[in-house]
Amino acid sequence: MKKKFLVCIDSDGCAFDTMEIKHKECFCPAYINYFGLQPVSKYARDAWDFANLYSSYRGIHRLLSLLKSLEVLAERKEVIEREFTPPKMEELRSYIAQGGALSNSGLEAYLAEHPESEEIRNVIAWSVNVNDRVAEMVHGVPPFPHVRESLEELSKYADIVIVSATQQLALEREWSENKLIHLIHAVKGQESGNKKEIIASLKGDYEPDHVLMIGDAPGDMKAAHDNGALFYPICPDKEAESWASFGESMQAFLNGTYRGELEAKNIAYFETLLPTEPKWKQ
Repeated sequence: MKKKFLVCIDSDGCAFDTMEIKHKECFCPAYINYFGLQPVSKYARDAWDFANLYSSYRGIHRLLSLLKSLEVLAERKEVIEREFTPPKMEELRSYIAQGGALSNSGLEAYLAEHPESEEIRNVIAWSVNVNDRVAEMVHGVPPFPHVRESLEELSKYADIVIVSATQQLALEREWSENKLIHLIHAVKGQESGNKKEIIASLKGDYEPDHVLMIGDAPGDMKAAHDNGALFYPICPDKEAESWASFGESMQAFLNGTYRGELEAKNIAYFETLLPTEPKWKQ
């Protein structure tokens, strides 16, 4: 590494406005189709959006978000009144509980050993279809306002590393297309491990208060804090405002005064935007 500070930054929903289009146009339509949710599609969309965009579950792995979305859907009064029962996905739950890999390749290995499992076969088909939809649909999405200026300033003082659950080639393509890749020291996608593991592999060359994670999900915050690093939240539905306000926190980070009151204030506001229960249950 070259500089005194390290800043890890997520990509989807943090630097680029890709979360909405991916979930609303790719993940959710496939979820309704593959899991037979057409009779309650309106409520299925609400459940998916809650679990993946507008709650404390934002940013969890797609297999976990699938289960959470179906749980939320099954508890909704209107769905119960229609006498509709969403799939319980008991085999997928068992697979995850037993430590099965959260990946298509992990599911495919399980299916090879259990070829009679239509449930797992369907989950794989859904996940592959989501990938196909994303490849076809998601392109030409620019960074949020103020991202470019923020990173240009930050790159003068810090090594900036992309830390994301997206495939590395996709990250490199997106950041290159938007002419931001020259500001980045390294790109670490899903092939490099989970975010906690990636930060752990990077932080050794820096003082503890010299490592910052910028992210848009509670999982990003946990990955940072589990490594003793600092966290700056990009708030869902207020991303441009978060980047416009980043200058104050960036200066505090560089001055060694971010840990404490300012970080806590930023996180407290972030958490108010991500409830644990959907609005129809509150």
